[in-house]
Amino acid sequence: MSDLKNKRIITIATTGAWPKKENNPNVPMTPAEISEDIYDCWKAGAAIAHIHMRDDEGNGTMDHNKFRETVELLEKNHPDCDIIINMTTSGDIYATDETRVQHVKELKPEMASYDCGSMNWLNKALFINSPDFLEMCGKLFQETNTKPEIEAFDPGMIANAAYYLKKGILKEPLHFQFCMGCANGIPGSVKNLLFMKETADELIGKGKYTWSCFGVGHSAMEIMYAAIAMGGNIRVGMEDNVMYAKGQLADSNRQFVERAKRVIEEYGCEVATPDEARQILGLK
Repeated sequence: MSDLKNKRIITIATTGAWPKKENNPNVPMTPAEISEDIYDCWKAGAAIAHIHMRDDEGNGTMDHNKFRETVELLEKNHPDCDIIINMTTSGDIYATDETRVQHVKELKPEMASYDCGSMNWLNKALFINSPDFLEMCGKLFQETNTKPEIEAFDPGMIANAAYYLKKGILKEPLHFQFCMGCANGIPGSVKNLLFMKETADELIGKGKYTWSCFGVGHSAMEIMYAAIAMGGNIRVGMEDNVMYAKGQLADSNRQFVERAKRVIEEYGCEVATPDEARQILGLK
């Protein structure tokens, strides 16, 4: 792993469950659009694609057929693309626990999101990840050989991950996605990112986990710069920000990846390839 310490993984979160064409006309919505967007971002340097699906009205959905169609289109049209697919398990807050993992059972992706606790969502609704659901997910991911991406929106979710690690529901080495600046989650700032990292060091152990992070809205650039300097990995894309800069809509997800790549290289680091990311994350 010593030769990988200077590598930084870029995750592209292309779509999410919220932004629509009226928020930014360049947000990919259909399986065809999403698969082409993933390929474009892979060519630009992304090693992981975190994917959500939309229904025909543009709303977030956990329809396993949409996930399958997207992956099949990517494999059919771009067989050279070796990007790591990371599928959400939280694309629709009204979906049942069974619906939220049906695509994982069927497609057995290399990674899938594991939201390690419940919270109020966008000051509007409840985002429920019950203990039963988290235990079921942890066991399922072990059966499908799927790496959990532990999304932590506050330090309590890191503590929750430590609890499930002790119970054997999660297995080492853990991989965290520190979600910064989301409504009702921890605000996005360097101070708070340091606190999240220090919390993980204390509860999980220094060097015993890997991590990535992203900042929503105005915190995006601050969090990206801080993560690279702190030795972490980064997530970018229109799931988290439809604006590329203040007053400027993003032209594409590739635009975010290209900027992240420039920042990583300017700092003196290198962008990890998908295979290097697999080594860093311990994917088989």
